[in-house]
Amino acid sequence: MNHKFLVHGHEDNVGVAVQDISAEEKAVGVYLDSNGETTIKSNHDIKLGHKIALKSIKTGEYAYEYAEIIGKATQDINAGDWVHIHNIKSARW
Repeated sequence: MNHKFLVHGHEDNVGVAVQDISAEEKAVGVYLDSNGETTIKSNHDIKLGHKIALKSIKTGEYAYEYAEIIGKATQDINAGDWVHIHNIKSARW
């Protein structure tokens, strides 16, 4: 497997690591809806199961996975950033 993260659909702005991703690594991701690939340089170490931003998300904007809102950015997030509870809050409760 040469890809490091999966993206559920083209409307998503985060991907999910299927392997650990190192800071500064150019990681390859695969879109599940088309099998297309994308590459992004990681700004942080991102552990298996955690999320990577595919594009910038401004404070107050939503993070999307499965074409669904999964959270709202509590600070600006840059493409390649680790997306987790330190920079988004759940939109489910």
